[in-house]
Amino acid sequence: MANQSRPDVTAKVHEHPPVTPDRRYFVVRGRLWRMPNPALAPAERDALVHDLMAARRSVGLALRSNDALAEKNARTDVDRAKRALGERGPAWWDDGTPDYNRHMAANTPYAGWFEGLGLAP
Repeated sequence: MANQSRPDVTAKVHEHPPVTPDRRYFVVRGRLWRMPNPALAPAERDALVHDLMAARRSVGLALRSNDALAEKNARTDVDRAKRALGERGPAWWDDGTPDYNRHMAANTPYAGWFEGLGLAP
């Protein structure tokens, strides 16, 4: 039987992370993470996501087998895929707006928007 006095811890959980109004970032635990470049063709994006997931699986396999060289190579593949997707490296927009990738939303111009979501601790 469920404990009825326990607060509903799922009340603030979203099915998908929130995305900033300009669609440049999504937010996880208050931190901004850059979205993929929307200018990528769907087939190219799908292929890059496939490569990224394969590289992440390779990282896990290397960690489980304690293979430092394989881990280094797999992490290089992850980085390469993320850069090709536009999630790392130079920002994919060209309007001069600074890149806030990996910044806490509360410390950026998105602070008011994020606070309005009611997700801040």
